[in-house]
Amino acid sequence: MPVPNEVPAVSAAIRILERLAAELPRAVSPTALVNELGLNRSTCYNILTTLQRAGWVNKLESRGGWTLGPGLLALTGVSDDSAVEVVQEEIDNLSRRLGYVVFAARQDGSGGYTVIAVSDPRRGVRVIVDVGDRFPFSAPALMQATYAHRPFGDFLAAARSRAVERFTEHTVVDLDELAKVFSEVRRRGFSTSVRQFNLAQSGTAAPVFDRAGKPHLSVGTLAFSSELDEGNIEPVGRLISATAGRITDRTGGTYPPEVENDEPEAEPAS
Repeated sequence: MPVPNEVPAVSAAIRILERLAAELPRAVSPTALVNELGLNRSTCYNILTTLQRAGWVNKLESRGGWTLGPGLLALTGVSDDSAVEVVQEEIDNLSRRLGYVVFAARQDGSGGYTVIAVSDPRRGVRVIVDVGDRFPFSAPALMQATYAHRPFGDFLAAARSRAVERFTEHTVVDLDELAKVFSEVRRRGFSTSVRQFNLAQSGTAAPVFDRAGKPHLSVGTLAFSSELDEGNIEPVGRLISATAGRITDRTGGTYPPEVENDEPEAEPAS
């Protein structure tokens, strides 16, 4: 029986949000929403479009479905299990596209970075990263992605207690130069490390932001420097940044004022 003073469109919007929340982080197709909730197709699309403008739902173009949006997730948050599932799904998609290992790492209490999720394309000779692997505090790509969006004083304090290690002749260790590097990372949305950590390897990384707009996770890739170098690392970095941005959006993160989440137009060099 209808509830007195119930507004049908509002009631339908609530039912849509409840359905999307039940499937989070998986997307739900509009056809499923129409059929399962008994909605008129046009009404369903109009409600979804309105909710999308408010940031309460998000259309995932790659799968043609809808999920809860960053505006709503910023208010409610997501469970740890759902967040891990989002991370794994996104890095799996990118690893298949790039053909490189893609991973997510979180800074731990020692100042280093522990790998919490990995996607390995498992083809050809490649750099291997495993869950639980640790990178030191000054691993260039991860350090830059982690600290570029923090006050530089935070980095200086960390560097005084842990030191910035010169891993190779290409490693940037001068603090004034690192300040410039951090500025460039903020501008581009990703860090790069070409033979800076290991002469045989190159990598790029980008931060995932939490609900307070602070970097709390980094998405990165590693490949042999014969495959990934100055000539093709930029488009790969843009794809890493886009993936980190989608994870931020899908887990309810917010961006610092200088960060814009734009999808890359360029493809990585083959």
